[in-house]
Amino acid sequence: MSRGTERVDGMSVFDPDCTSREVLEHATGRWGALTLAALVNGPLRFAEVGRAVSGVSDRMLSQTLQRLEADGLVSRTQQSTIPPRVDYDLTDLGRPIAERICDLIETIYEQLPGIVTHQRALRAAEASPARDTSD
Repeated sequence: MSRGTERVDGMSVFDPDCTSREVLEHATGRWGALTLAALVNGPLRFAEVGRAVSGVSDRMLSQTLQRLEADGLVSRTQQSTIPPRVDYDLTDLGRPIAERICDLIETIYEQLPGIVTHQRALRAAEASPARDTSD
């Protein structure tokens, strides 16, 4: 088994009933990963998270933040100000996960030139007619 997949007795991310699979989905799903990465530099208000995670609807962002909060990865702090202010921040549980997501994002950036080259070559091969090489 690979590193990190059997760390807790009786738990396996490969078991569909294991809590770790649900948390993995919340943290690494499209909006969860981007939300955690957006919070890595400190607390943000809801609208600030929404601007950082461009393209997410308010409803989806709200659901994502609620899931991450329920998993203990994000905290929600309501400030007693007028107008009311709510800040979202990473918890001690969420910070190492968010940092590793940022590491993954950085690795993707580093590999992107090769990925783009590969994608372009694949599209070009698919677009060109197949040649009969049996002659």
